[in-house]
Amino acid sequence: MRENTQYKPVSAHNRQTDRVTHPALYLTVSTLVILALWQVIVVVCKLPSFILPTPVEVLTRLYFRFDVLLAHTWVTAQEILLGLTLGLVMGLVFALQMLLFEPLKRWLLPMLIASQAIPVFAIAPILMLWLGYGMASKVVMAAIIIFFPVTTCCYDGLSNTPTGYLDLAITMGASKWQRLRHIQFPAALPALASGIRVAVVVAPIGAVVGEWVGSSEGLGYLMLQANARMIIDEMFAALFLLALLSIGLYFTTDTLLKKAIPWENTSTH
Repeated sequence: MRENTQYKPVSAHNRQTDRVTHPALYLTVSTLVILALWQVIVVVCKLPSFILPTPVEVLTRLYFRFDVLLAHTWVTAQEILLGLTLGLVMGLVFALQMLLFEPLKRWLLPMLIASQAIPVFAIAPILMLWLGYGMASKVVMAAIIIFFPVTTCCYDGLSNTPTGYLDLAITMGASKWQRLRHIQFPAALPALASGIRVAVVVAPIGAVVGEWVGSSEGLGYLMLQANARMIIDEMFAALFLLALLSIGLYFTTDTLLKKAIPWENTSTH
């Protein structure tokens, strides 16, 4: 007897829900596993709280000091977002100049390499001297640390546009700016998206390093103060919020990029 099996097509809504649910589920499970292992290590090894506090102690400190921790988190978040914006604009400008003015590339490339060759800890005191201890120095620090990946990814995307598209545009009489706007820039967006993903991950490093060198607010400043006063559970609470901020920023950016660039090959992300 033949069974009548009906196959229901998977709707676009269900596929979208799965794509959103899976990362959140994986993140939740992995976080719980890490917290459980952390708790087991502290209990089994009998580590004192000033060496490694338990997750319960950290979460308790986070609860009772939430207003203070949230205020410092907001400062660091502003520095990261402004640094990302500045670094993205700088990277796009440099990439376009290297593409459009080939002789200028010889002069700009050493500057690009130098931005990564010099350690950020060496740059931070200079920025504090020039820009002060306010938010500006941290924003510039975050922009410098993402400058290289954004610029290189954008330039590679612009310069590796399929020649067939460019030849067809030239045949149809398109100008250099028309080719750049309608062909090269859209073709470079997937590569630029990869650079932005890297930038979102490393930008918090620049902001926090700047806060370590000199600041009166932010998660980096709070970590130093907690460490100096041996309030280790508060230091770990600040680290937890910094990690949560970075993870949330990455997944938000990743979702927006996938919606803005539907032709991007996201199989590797």
